[in-house]
Amino acid sequence: MKLLRILYIKPTISFFLGLLILSMLVFFMNFASQPVGQSSETILIDIPRGTGFTEIIDILNNAGLVENKPFFYALAIMRGAARQIKAGEYELSDAMPPIDIINKLVMGDTKSYKVTIPEDFTIKEIAARLAADKLVSEETFLKLAFDQNFVKTLNIPGKTMEGFLYPETYRLDRSMGPKEIIRIMNQEFWERFTPDMRQRAAAMGMTITEVVTLASLIGKETGFKDEKPMVSAVFHNRLKKGMKLQSDPTAVYNLDDFDGKIRRSHLLKNTPHNTYRNYGLPPGPIANPDINSLTAALYPAKVNYLYFVANNNGSHQFSYTLIDHHQAVSKYQILRKK
Repeated sequence: MKLLRILYIKPTISFFLGLLILSMLVFFMNFASQPVGQSSETILIDIPRGTGFTEIIDILNNAGLVENKPFFYALAIMRGAARQIKAGEYELSDAMPPIDIINKLVMGDTKSYKVTIPEDFTIKEIAARLAADKLVSEETFLKLAFDQNFVKTLNIPGKTMEGFLYPETYRLDRSMGPKEIIRIMNQEFWERFTPDMRQRAAAMGMTITEVVTLASLIGKETGFKDEKPMVSAVFHNRLKKGMKLQSDPTAVYNLDDFDGKIRRSHLLKNTPHNTYRNYGLPPGPIANPDINSLTAALYPAKVNYLYFVANNNGSHQFSYTLIDHHQAVSKYQILRKK
């Protein structure tokens, strides 16, 4: 009977080294694909512009999103993320695997904010709204919006961005900065102000700035879409007759002490935009109008009204003569007191 001979192979250094490499590879793959921790709470991470790769890893580590720093470095480098991570604010969680965290940073999948800029907001009001969501520094935004050199780079015909930041709902994130946000809002304006509107302005003998300025007065005077062409007609008729526009909102534009209530003392102030003191259109827009106001400025109603007064529901009473206007004013003042 023959005995089976069992061969015994003596382990070599190469064998142990290969086994170690295989174990490390399995451990590394497991590290890359397994959640960092057990919590599912959202962690907000802010990566400022210009932050270096090692600094970004430190930010993630300090937030508890890096379980094994050397492995995380290696994984990020293998992913080619060292120079591809985009600045911004991110919503992350330790329930995410490291590879998902890195992919999100590389794709620039930042947290966005839905910001609505109402029609007829001034630049100052826009800056305050954006600053409330910490999307901009209010001071920096205002400085840029009134910087004539920056304004020129956007081909704005006026001296400031007032009137050329379109009121709309935007998706913005904190990596954008004030310059990019201004460009986005200004681009929206030019998309709305079509070539046909430019041609219409030229045919009327008006510059783009004059159209936007008139539109800003219309928007400030009334929020009723159907009424805007009537208000526009009053202003056009007054301009043709050489009358002062006498628009209340122009008297309080850019006044630091304005509390929301227009008083007689405001109408008497000698400011560049006050149409109670100055003839013609103001030197520039007093707010940022929407498409309805812009259209109304270009297409006024075909009426001969020269006056209007606010009634008690927000709309207006229009008049041809000063006598009729005074009667309307008296009527609504009495009703308002009652």
